[in-house]
Amino acid sequence: MSASPANLAKPCKMSSKKQGLFLSSLIVLWYSSNIGVLLLNKYLLSNYGFKFPIFLTMCHMSACAVLSYISIVFLKIVPLQMIKSRSQFIKIATLSVVFCGSVVGGNISLRYLAVSFNQAVGATTPFFTALFAYMVTLKREAWVTYGALVPVVAGVVIASGGEPGFQLFGFIMCLSATAARAFKSVLQGILLSSEGEKLNSMNLLLYMSPVAVLVLLPAALIMEPNVFDVTLSLGREKKFMWILLLVNSVMAYSANLTNFLVTKHTSALTLQVLGNAKGAVAVVISILLFRNPVTAIGIGGYTITVLGVVAYGETKRRFR
Repeated sequence: MSASPANLAKPCKMSSKKQGLFLSSLIVLWYSSNIGVLLLNKYLLSNYGFKFPIFLTMCHMSACAVLSYISIVFLKIVPLQMIKSRSQFIKIATLSVVFCGSVVGGNISLRYLAVSFNQAVGATTPFFTALFAYMVTLKREAWVTYGALVPVVAGVVIASGGEPGFQLFGFIMCLSATAARAFKSVLQGILLSSEGEKLNSMNLLLYMSPVAVLVLLPAALIMEPNVFDVTLSLGREKKFMWILLLVNSVMAYSANLTNFLVTKHTSALTLQVLGNAKGAVAVVISILLFRNPVTAIGIGGYTITVLGVVAYGETKRRFR
C-alpha cells in the first residue's frame, strides 16, 4: 500500500520547521552573545570600577582557548585541523597579535564612549577593509562600490558632531580597533590563502587564543600593574564580580562560536543583513540600559552609516 502525497510531504514539512526553529534559535543566541558581551564590557569598564581592558581581553581569550579545545576535541563541533608548518604558526601568531590589538582597542574605547557611538564607528569596518585590500593586494572594486563607502564615513562624521559624550582618545581607540579588525580579515585572506594552510574560524580561534593570552599577560602586568590587587579587592567587595567576569568571558567565546555557526547555516548576504540589524539592536538596548544621551544628529549619522554599509554590500554582490 503506497503512502499518500500528503503523508510523504509531512516529514519534509516537519524537518523544515525544525530547521527553521534551529536557525532562529541560533540567530537569537548569536545576537544575545554579541550584544551581551558588548554591554557587559561597558558595564564592567565604565560602571563597575573594573578599569582593566587588557586584562579583560585576556580573560576573554583564556575562555576562548579552553572552550575551543573542549568544543573541537571533545564535542567535535568541527574536525580538528592541525598546524602543518612553522610558517603557518607564525602566520597564525601574527593574526593573533592584530586581533588582540582590535579587541583591546575596542574595550579601551568602551571606557570613554557610549555603546551607541562605539557601534556607529565600528560600522565603518567595510571602509577599512576596502582600503587595506587595495593597499596590500592592489585589489580594486568597481567605482560604484567605493562610492557606497562615502555615506559610511560621512555618517560617522555626522554622528561625531552630534555625540554629546564625544571623547577624542576614546574615538581614536575605537577607530584603531575598527581598522585593526578590518586589517586582520584582509591579512587572514592573504596569510592562510593556500589550500594546505586554510583553517575554519573555530580552529583558527583555537590556535590564536593561547598566543593572545601569552601576548596579553605581560602587557597587562606592565600597563595595568595593580590589576590583580584591584580585581581581588572588587571580588571581596562585590559578590557578583567573579560571576560577571566568568559570564562575560563565556559570552565572548559564544559570540565567536555562534558567528561561525550562523555563517555556516546562512548565506553571506543574510549574515550581512543580520549583522547590520544586530548593531542597531545593540544601540537601542544600550541607550535604554545606560541612559546615555543621544541627539537627532547622532541618530541620523548612524542611520546614514548603516545604509551605506547595506549599499556597499549590495554593490559588492552585484559588481564582483
